[in-house]
Amino acid sequence: MSASPKQAISIVGFFITLAGAILFSTKAIIVKAAFGSTHTDAVTLLTLRMLFALPFYVVTAFVISRHKDNVRMKPREWVLAISLGFLGYYLSSLFDFVGLQYVSAGLERLILFLYPSFAVFINAYFFGQPISRIQKVALLLTYLGIAIAYFGELQLDTSNPHFLFGSFMVFLCAITYSIYIVGSGKIIPKIGAAKFTAYAMMAATFGVFSHFAYTGHFQTLTTGKELWQFGLLLAVVATVLPTFMLSQGLKMIGSNNVAIISGVGPVSTILQAHFVLGEKIFAEQIFGTVLVVIGVLLIGWKRKPAELQPA
Repeated sequence: MSASPKQAISIVGFFITLAGAILFSTKAIIVKAAFGSTHTDAVTLLTLRMLFALPFYVVTAFVISRHKDNVRMKPREWVLAISLGFLGYYLSSLFDFVGLQYVSAGLERLILFLYPSFAVFINAYFFGQPISRIQKVALLLTYLGIAIAYFGELQLDTSNPHFLFGSFMVFLCAITYSIYIVGSGKIIPKIGAAKFTAYAMMAATFGVFSHFAYTGHFQTLTTGKELWQFGLLLAVVATVLPTFMLSQGLKMIGSNNVAIISGVGPVSTILQAHFVLGEKIFAEQIFGTVLVVIGVLLIGWKRKPAELQPA
């Protein structure tokens, strides 16, 4: 007996979201490598990321606007898309890049992983969206895994005077990104994933460029082609592809499921940080990541089609 169309779409949504989350996890690795190799600052690196990503979003917005099925955005939707883009990919990314200057890639991802619970609880508290039993089990497993893995990270040298500041910046990133996730889940069903992503990212780019122009660190752009190469990698591999994937995932399976599936991010980042950056893996990390993987797989388990529809 073949799967129903709704089931098929939900399975595709699961794997699109999973792939997007893994690509997003490369961001911390690329950023740490860039800081180590070029000694650049967070704003400059973020500016290059958005500079290379911008053409993709401009073209996407142009193509969609000329499509016969294009949905004209209402003033309220324009404000929401711009606000979410500014919050989710300007402020959130800025907090994250600043934090990565002072904490390891593995620890950054563990702190950032607080955002799924924020998103789920925001949906439940403000929008009355119930948390399903499978989501509760998945959240319990993934957060237990993160707690255990975080204990292993505490073995790192915390004598860095900026360690707590860096951790706090990543924590702010988790808060702002969770708001973006929830807001995206509300507007994407109305205007479409690609259109929302394009305009939200263009709004974020304006914020980043304005910040860079204010700082006046233009000379940092002439430090060599290696810095530009890192910017290109961040734009394509860690920004353009995963943003479209996760936006499509939000449309297909809802913000709660996207938030939990993204739990694969810490696993991917920790492994990449070990093999690419040489960061140590602790026993607690291994056990914790196993629990995270189990929690993520629960989301992909076949269940009733009604449970897989957008929130």
